[in-house]
Amino acid sequence: MDTNDVVKKITDELTAEGAPFEIEEREVLGRRMKVWRHAPGTLGDLLRSGQDWGEITYLVQDDRRLSYAAHARAAASVARWLASEGRVRRGTRVAIASSNRIEWSVAFWGAAAAGAIVVPLNSWGTGEELEYALADSGSTVLFADASRLSRLEGRLESRTVVALDEPPAAFANAVRMGTIADPEAPFALPDVDLGPDDDATIFYTSGTTGRPKGAVGTHRNMLTNVYNLLFAGARAEALAGAIGATRPETPAPPQESTLVTVPLFHATGCHATLVTAMAQGAKLVLAQRFDAAAAVDLIERERLTRLVGVPTTVQAVLDAGVGRDLSSITYVAFGGSPAPPALPRRIAEQLPQASFGVGYGLTESSANITTNIGTEYQEHPDSVGTTCPVLDVAVIDETGAVLPPGATGEIVVSGPSIVRGYWNRPEETDTAFPGGWLRTGDVGRIDDEGRIYLSDRIKDIIIRGGENVYCAEIENVLCDHPKVAYAAVVGRPHPTLGEEVVAFVTPGKEVPEAEELRSYVASRLAAFKVPATVIVSEEPLPRTSTGKLRKDVLRARLDERVRP
Repeated sequence: MDTNDVVKKITDELTAEGAPFEIEEREVLGRRMKVWRHAPGTLGDLLRSGQDWGEITYLVQDDRRLSYAAHARAAASVARWLASEGRVRRGTRVAIASSNRIEWSVAFWGAAAAGAIVVPLNSWGTGEELEYALADSGSTVLFADASRLSRLEGRLESRTVVALDEPPAAFANAVRMGTIADPEAPFALPDVDLGPDDDATIFYTSGTTGRPKGAVGTHRNMLTNVYNLLFAGARAEALAGAIGATRPETPAPPQESTLVTVPLFHATGCHATLVTAMAQGAKLVLAQRFDAAAAVDLIERERLTRLVGVPTTVQAVLDAGVGRDLSSITYVAFGGSPAPPALPRRIAEQLPQASFGVGYGLTESSANITTNIGTEYQEHPDSVGTTCPVLDVAVIDETGAVLPPGATGEIVVSGPSIVRGYWNRPEETDTAFPGGWLRTGDVGRIDDEGRIYLSDRIKDIIIRGGENVYCAEIENVLCDHPKVAYAAVVGRPHPTLGEEVVAFVTPGKEVPEAEELRSYVASRLAAFKVPATVIVSEEPLPRTSTGKLRKDVLRARLDERVRP
């Protein structure tokens, strides 16, 4: 029996009636689809069951630790405060703007359990970007740390503000998180009538038209992703056992644990890490910023078992970990940008005890669409893997027709983890989710065995260090500058970031300085969106006969500039 037959047999066993990953059909927002029968109904349900992990550690931040039981009590007290003093009802939007910290998690779970729609804001955003998301979502309550509050001074009228740490002087009257989050209080959640298909989150993702748009996820969306990941792990473990794929013997860890360097406002940080850990009883060590040397110190101190990140961060940890004790690491996952071919070899050599793999997904898919880990990754390292049984994936052409296996086109996906649409954007929702299928904007193919291979992107984005940078957003800002007539933004390969941002600018009546334009963008957008290089030229930008920008020509010009 070959590997594919073994995988099919394992899948059938795991999803059979009465099995942990039993599948059934239900109507979800007007459509019949496959769902996980035993998945929790709401985030509040998962928080309630998470109490069963008791006094084992959930979150670590610097020298602070919070157990599952204490975290549940703190989150429940926040939920009760929101329902009473915060006047939060089912569907009220509650925003969080903060770096990775324990209070972020307590606010998230508390707001979700109170029936709110949680709106995690990109904490790297400028005051203007944060203000836009707050206004667009209609958030009435904001949990924020001092850094984010300082950016929002004068922009928060008519909102309840909860300060996660010592606030700036302008917010001296803000509610303090320490006064409402009580880890010693009895656990009791407010009585809210919530179901799996009620809205749970709005995650903002930049759009090709320049303004970020909010992807509206339901409780079922997020909890489906949790079960997708649990299923993928169970399948990989069963496959390794079935074919005798063994790793060097290592003592079983007392608790699975992960260093969290990806921001919690990302679907990867929140859906795939924070929420999934609640179902696993895993320990999360929160890093407010990535530092490879500090990461290695934490791996040794906490005996962390999982290393997860974009390829550049994984590679940096391996570099910093030469000669150090990384023997506790049993699994390495990377994604968000293409991995250099040498990375898997490097992991196998430096961490022989660890399995590894990749995942593929979007904010709109509530994180993972596919996984490719363990034995399957070793056999098909150029694939992003297969979907789990409750998702359907296809490849379509320009007309929307489904293509046969092996043909290249746009990847589309449907199922219970796909968000219901964009907040207050009906036209963009109809375009991106025709008939309930998510148009990913990614080009690829599916082979006869259901494995997906990515080849290109349709959407005009740059992936810089795992962050999606939408070109139109930067172009719109540049064109607002009085000295700029036209602007075009493209990505340039970068040895550690994957890509970096480069802008071509045609001047108006005055010729701007490149640094002047970089500073202007920095005043309007997050730092990772600021062009590394601005090329100012009075030569017209290349266009097609219909007036469309020829970004392929601009990329070729970049290649010429770096040739010896």
